[in-house]
Amino acid sequence: MQTLLEQVVSGAHDEDVQAGTPVEVVVRPALEATADDVLAADGYVLGTTANFGYMSGALKHFFDSTFLAVGGALDPSGAPADGAEAGASAGRPYGLWLHGRYDLTGAERSVRSIVGALGWRQGYDVLGVLGDVDDAALEAAYALGATIAALLTD
Repeated sequence: MQTLLEQVVSGAHDEDVQAGTPVEVVVRPALEATADDVLAADGYVLGTTANFGYMSGALKHFFDSTFLAVGGALDPSGAPADGAEAGASAGRPYGLWLHGRYDLTGAERSVRSIVGALGWRQGYDVLGVLGDVDDAALEAAYALGATIAALLTD
């Protein structure tokens, strides 16, 4: 996880991306991130392990503790609310990377459902890494960070 994070951050600092309007990159562990952090950011890259078919407890806690304060909206069934007034963070780009040993499906689905209810827009393909982190995964993590940062320079 740390190696993937370092590659995402390196990509966000890519000299070609930073040559235009510089992008400030802030890394916050999920258990330390607050609604103020979310509201202050123009885009997001989320990383999580896939544990027992779900996102990490830390990322779930982050969403639980910030969701309503940053504009999340659900209908009575718990699904993203149709036609709900867009929250303060709606429309911002996000990227997602996951790492697991067996299956990433449930973790990816759970994160996508929450960011959908926040109105965030997917800025790059989800990076899913099963098993050992190889060179291809590291290159993809770099590209993920660079792409989300580049979207913020427009």
